[in-house]
Amino acid sequence: MAGSRYSRVAMILHWLIAACVVAMVPMGLWMSDAVRDPQTQQTAYRLFQLHKAIGFTILGLTVLRLVWRLTHPVPPLPAGMKRWEAFSARAVHAAFYTLLIAMPLTGWIYVSTGWAASMDEPLQVATSFFGLFTIPHLPWIADAAVEARRELAFHALGAHELVAWGAVVLFVLHVAAALKHQLVDRDGVLASMVPWLPMREEAAGPRHMTAAAALFGILLIAGLAAAGWLSSRPEPGTAAAEVQRTSTPAPAIDTSITPGTATEWSIDQSDSSIEFSGNHAGSDFRGRFQDWEGHVWFDPENLAGSRAIVFVRTGSARTGDATQEGSLAQAEWFDVESFPVARFEAEVFRSLGGNRFEADGTLAIKQATVPVTLPFTFTPSGDTARVEGHLELDRMALDLGMQSDPDGGWVSQMIDVNITVSASRK
Repeated sequence: MAGSRYSRVAMILHWLIAACVVAMVPMGLWMSDAVRDPQTQQTAYRLFQLHKAIGFTILGLTVLRLVWRLTHPVPPLPAGMKRWEAFSARAVHAAFYTLLIAMPLTGWIYVSTGWAASMDEPLQVATSFFGLFTIPHLPWIADAAVEARRELAFHALGAHELVAWGAVVLFVLHVAAALKHQLVDRDGVLASMVPWLPMREEAAGPRHMTAAAALFGILLIAGLAAAGWLSSRPEPGTAAAEVQRTSTPAPAIDTSITPGTATEWSIDQSDSSIEFSGNHAGSDFRGRFQDWEGHVWFDPENLAGSRAIVFVRTGSARTGDATQEGSLAQAEWFDVESFPVARFEAEVFRSLGGNRFEADGTLAIKQATVPVTLPFTFTPSGDTARVEGHLELDRMALDLGMQSDPDGGWVSQMIDVNITVSASRK
């Protein structure tokens, strides 16, 4: 029966979108409360990332589905369908299209604010698309003042939640109507979207959505979004006022090199590493910097002439979690765009006995420069040597993550850094 079923592409898009929506609603309901509980925080964090990725999938599939709908014929409605039923069917379809665009867009606005409305505190988290690439925040929102972002977060979340509830209602109505057509009317409407069901009756109604039905469906979802937007407002007087933006960026970190007078060493990058570890949302994490360079002059017999300078490109931090990596690059963490390089410089060396030594120096990240003491072992073997050292850094002293997590509730305050270097004499 030609033209009585949707095309194969339309069917695939329909059921993919339906599966995504069915997964999203219970996920959203659970994770909003679970993220506050330390016992479930890590799972909720990962679900948030999955939730955002599926949301962008819904947005992309819906746009594709809408384009396909406008450029390909659709099965007509059953000839015997009442006028109000036909109007309702078209209105619900229009409402679904509007909802499937409004829901991810309000979510995108919300995450772009960098504010957790449920906890009323800053929370800058990158959005990763299933770990494949990072989806940028909307710049005109992410760059706004703190109070504006906070207020927008409450409005966007309110609209997002009410539209999601609208999706639940429409989904129930849609399923109920499909079952009625299949089990009561037996008119083949459900079969037009399910290829293995037999067609029962030739359809003869109009193919296209009427303007009135489309307008009604669009206004229905727009009204829900507006109601949620207007009903959600932040309470006055919160920690938002304490969050300050940097108005004048500091000069770039000095990359000049003053060599020492002790033996110079050439670092074997393939057998050397700078790794870091800590705790995030109740779960341990480990990472490393993939791009760094070191300049070392060291001799146990000439500690006064020893010196070490290390430059680390902070944008190369890798943890295996795309969301963590995207967040680390943001302004409140490493601020890779403004400060792409961190610098460690050691100028004072002391022997602790045997192969154990200690180096005093400074670590500069972004606008912060802090004194550090690096204990390390130096194990020579002919013209090569191996160095292993360990640092415990206070990320708060380095101004890392201080907007979203000033008290260490999400990310541990102390971060362990392990340094392993294999080198040969120059």
